Amino acid sequence: MFATGFSSNDLLFLLNGAWVTLQLTFWSIMLGSLAGLLFGLLRALLPRASLPLAWVLDVFRSVPLLIQFVLFNSLKSIVGLNISAFSVGCIVLGVYAAAYFTEIVRAGVLSVPFTLRRASRSLGLSFLQDLRWIVLPMATRVAFPGWLNLVLGVMKDTALVMWIGIVELLRASQTIVTRIQEPLLVLCIAGLIYYVMSLVVARLGARLERRWQEND
Repeated sequence: MFATGFSSNDLLFLLNGAWVTLQLTFWSIMLGSLAGLLFGLLRALLPRASLPLAWVLDVFRSVPLLIQFVLFNSLKSIVGLNISAFSVGCIVLGVYAAAYFTEIVRAGVLSVPFTLRRASRSLGLSFLQDLRWIVLPMATRVAFPGWLNLVLGVMKDTALVMWIGIVELLRASQTIVTRIQEPLLVLCIAGLIYYVMSLVVARLGARLERRWQEND
């Protein structure tokens, strides 16, 4: 008979870590999406004026996320910022997501045919009306798959916050492994939880895409 030291309390501990992972994902994606939308519009509509912004965002895309966590956490201590490790995780992940979402939004906006925009302006729509009723709806459908992949990527990247002291799903699994010395079982369960969370997000995204197609 298979004997294991893994208990129901350990499962609850993993689920609590998964809840922290979901919270980190939600808040960082909210921050990254809002900032990325603004930056992406600037990059698409004012490419030359926003060139310095592109250089800054390239830094966040190029530097490994783990280094960003360590540097920001160290800077927080040096400057004396009184913010929690959870806030640090959300900020770093949010900025990282914004750097990628900026290019997703930019590509979506640039995918809208210029002739269509010119036709809308000839019909009397203002710049803001053209942006709201023509550009953003079409760009959203183009950008959505990339945004969904970004959400799934950020969800997995939350595992790196364990290096700044946050007990998310992976850190919780390592804590249990240290205690019961059954890494294969614990990591399989943690991997299954990651899979279920990612599957739910992917299915919700696919359902939304199908609804858009049905409304066409």
